[in-house]
Amino acid sequence: MAQEVRGVIAPGKDEPVRVETIVVPDPGPGEAVVRVQACGVCHTDLHYKQGGISDDFPFLLGHEAAGVVESVGAGVTDVAPGDFVVLNWRAVCGNCRACLRGRPWYCFDTHNARQKMTLTDGTELSPALGIGAFAEKTLVAAGQCTKVDPAVSPAVAGLLGCGVMAGLGAALNTGEVGRGDSVAVIGCGGVGDAAIAGANLAGAAKIIAVDIDDRKLATARTLGATHTVNSKETDPVAAVRELTGGFGADVVIEAVGRPETYRQAFYARDLAGTVVLVGVPTPEMKLELPLLDVFGRGGALKSSWYGDCLPSRDFPMLIDLHLQGRLPLDAFVTETIRLDEVEKAFERMHHGDVLRSVVVL
Repeated sequence: MAQEVRGVIAPGKDEPVRVETIVVPDPGPGEAVVRVQACGVCHTDLHYKQGGISDDFPFLLGHEAAGVVESVGAGVTDVAPGDFVVLNWRAVCGNCRACLRGRPWYCFDTHNARQKMTLTDGTELSPALGIGAFAEKTLVAAGQCTKVDPAVSPAVAGLLGCGVMAGLGAALNTGEVGRGDSVAVIGCGGVGDAAIAGANLAGAAKIIAVDIDDRKLATARTLGATHTVNSKETDPVAAVRELTGGFGADVVIEAVGRPETYRQAFYARDLAGTVVLVGVPTPEMKLELPLLDVFGRGGALKSSWYGDCLPSRDFPMLIDLHLQGRLPLDAFVTETIRLDEVEKAFERMHHGDVLRSVVVL
């Protein structure tokens, strides 16, 4: 029987979000209903609110979440009622050409729940990234549920659902940071700081944090940065080169998503080094680089989508590392809030006052 719960919707472009009653249907084949315990406030949710993702309003916001499986539909075997899970927006199909080649993190046919959650008047909702977890309960594809150790705090676990995983994966998976490497991270918000934590976990010898906000640079040091550069005051390319013996960093992670910072990343890397783009650009942005420099500098230019993660592989491992005290995921939780405080959380995010506000239900 369908359930009525509270959830946060974005009714129209740039309109304030509001808490509404949401109708959550019983799970159909391959689906699960999850009782949400915590959900981070991510920039992607703000992009939905601003109409930057699509115009399929109203949106049910929230996607960086953890909770407990309440019920499952026919054919679901990987999770069961009572399982503590982190939700992910990359439920792999197992059958596409990427999956069949053993590269499921590139899956070309990820999927979401088939049924729609609605308002009480029947208006269909578009769940953010196929999740919609600023709600007491949500309906997802069962493949979007990844079991992890229930000993972890839900407010911490949910962060792997998007931004923190994107940053960690940019360093660990895409950038393949290794022991002794030098790493520069441009942009020290939640994703950039997670990349710094990932580089530290991988054993990088030198981690250079670059940002224009001294507050963010101070936080980056607590997560493993060995050096900081305020690019408002200092040329970041020259600074990174000076800190790496004049050569440039082995891996440069661009966590802003702008042409000018990408150019900085390109020229701040060593010969045959790697640039990883994890910051998300907007559609109108263009990049121009001398093709001779692209050829002559060698190395690799990569983009990292969701940190090239495989949730079933990465989430449990990262949670275990956190519980062992080796990965400070709790450092990303700046504050915990209620459902009706999401709009204020967007304002604090916009002003750079928080790494993550987390809705706790």
